[in-house]
Amino acid sequence: MADQPLVVGDKSQKTLLLVDDTPENLTVLGEILMPFYRVRVANSGLRALQAAVTEPRPDLILLDVMMPEMDGYEVITRLHANPETHEIPVIFITALDATEDEAHGLELGAADFITKPVRPPIVLMRVRGQLELKDARDRMHDQNIWLEAEVKRRLRQNQMIQNVSMRALASLAEARDNETGRHILRTQGYVNILAHELAKLPKYSSLLTPETIESYTKAAPLHDIGKVGIPDRALYKPGKHTPEEWELMKTHAKIGSDAIWRAIQDEEDQVGLDFLHIAMDIAHYHHEKWDGSGYPDGLVGDEIPLSARLMALADVFDALASKRVYKPAFSIEKSTEIILQVRCKHFDPEVVDAFVVRRDDFCALADRYRDVEEAED
Repeated sequence: MADQPLVVGDKSQKTLLLVDDTPENLTVLGEILMPFYRVRVANSGLRALQAAVTEPRPDLILLDVMMPEMDGYEVITRLHANPETHEIPVIFITALDATEDEAHGLELGAADFITKPVRPPIVLMRVRGQLELKDARDRMHDQNIWLEAEVKRRLRQNQMIQNVSMRALASLAEARDNETGRHILRTQGYVNILAHELAKLPKYSSLLTPETIESYTKAAPLHDIGKVGIPDRALYKPGKHTPEEWELMKTHAKIGSDAIWRAIQDEEDQVGLDFLHIAMDIAHYHHEKWDGSGYPDGLVGDEIPLSARLMALADVFDALASKRVYKPAFSIEKSTEIILQVRCKHFDPEVVDAFVVRRDDFCALADRYRDVEEAED
């Protein structure tokens, strides 16, 4: 049989590539296999490599070992080095029957050995067995790809449900304070912007990983969840609070962190709940101040969790730049001026510096999620 790209056969059949430099050997193998399979042939190692990457791709290669210029060992080595052909099973057809020859071929990745002279029943049995194994591997590979895609889809779906649930829960607290859902989106975005900017600093690069930043962002909406526990008489008072009322208002920080803690403390498996531990820190500490004058614990500087330091600036900026019942919206310039005035007092100076660098992004986000009332004014 001369070298040829394809021996005509049923397209539904498996395709075999027979490689041998002796035409008589190709003829013998072809006569055995052609009644059952589509057969392609190559009479050299180089042509075998070319045929392996052209259509129809072989499902199995029967490869002679002893060939001039490029022997079967070199051919299989190159096949396995090529991503397009490394999964095609190879059966060596050889007159070499020494144990060390077979061991060497198997070390190189051969699926099986058939010794010459070939016997038709043995050839058909070995070929059928390898094709069945390949079919099983292909099905498992396809199933694994499907499973991976399905797992990713489910994770995305669960993530979406989780995020929406967190925002819905946070909205309950914001509604108690006459805030809007857009305040949640804005402050969440500000925290994300600040975290990404701080991550550029060597000091924070190992801490603020993409996963940690995602957790900070996801947890941010729960910063004022404790307001659901503040009585209406204090929360909705239009004028200045009495000292007693102000002390009552300040308890929302601990009420919020305690509520989150009660929700997770009985869970034996804490995997996936990291963002709720971060939410506890944000809820509890986002009113702490860099100089120690904040509440509820009067922490100073780096004693305040980083997530809460980011939330502190995000929350104050939004309060300054947004309209409130007690004040109009300040300009971006005025809001920035106020924040710079309390750098190293209220806010972590590095967080303020990150804000200044990314102020344009803050402005764009504020405009994107502007409250409806402001947009209509």
